Amino acid sequence: MGILRRTLIRTTLAAIIGSVVATITLSAPAFAQDKVTVFAAASMKNALDAANAEWAKETSNEATVSYAASSALAKQIEAGAPADLFISADLAWMDYVAGKKLIKEDTRTNLLGNRLVLVAPADKATPVDIKQGFDLAKLVGDGKLAMGAVDSVPAGKYGKAALEKLGVWSSVEGKVAGAESVRAALVLVSRGEAPYGIVYQTDAAADQGVKIVGTFPQDSHEPIIYPVAILSESKSPAAAAYLEFLKSAKAAPFFEKQGFTILK
Repeated sequence: MGILRRTLIRTTLAAIIGSVVATITLSAPAFAQDKVTVFAAASMKNALDAANAEWAKETSNEATVSYAASSALAKQIEAGAPADLFISADLAWMDYVAGKKLIKEDTRTNLLGNRLVLVAPADKATPVDIKQGFDLAKLVGDGKLAMGAVDSVPAGKYGKAALEKLGVWSSVEGKVAGAESVRAALVLVSRGEAPYGIVYQTDAAADQGVKIVGTFPQDSHEPIIYPVAILSESKSPAAAAYLEFLKSAKAAPFFEKQGFTILK
């Protein structure tokens, strides 16, 4: 092989390699920008995972989600954790983040509604008539009543409010096992570690280890509303489109299947 030919081959290969490297270098940021990071209430996991799979299928964009109690997520956002959207299980924690100027106010909307229910292990589920003065303490007996931490977790706050309204909180307050999230409370019941738990209707639908034995009257607590907003520090150009998808008719079936109410 002549010197000239070898030189031409080396030059051609170098050009090809350079082109590939340049393409990768230029493309990488574009893919990174198409990712959306979401902080979402733990009770949304099953529904939002399914919705995100559809979002990825339709757009080839990726939505990654951190699930936890809304209180914990709000504190993480306040501490500077990088995220593009926040979906809270109550208005209070969204108000908290908004008060810190950490959301884009014009993107805030009330996305979903939910119901509060009493659950028991599936093999020990007997219907309970939840009404004024019902004897929850007797039902719980020497066991624990699993629910989210009543001073911070939205489901726990709703649960305490409902029990207070029904006049039974004082009789069960000492029996409460406060969990770090509503899903953690659900697990206590599913594993048989607590005979009863107060969770969202959507959580009960996500765990075959429990059954709903009663539904709390809607007037026993404030409406359960899940607000969503894009965070002020979001850099993702796909965040707005993702939010529109969550509000669209395409996403609605994934939420409705888990028992959420779509708020218009």
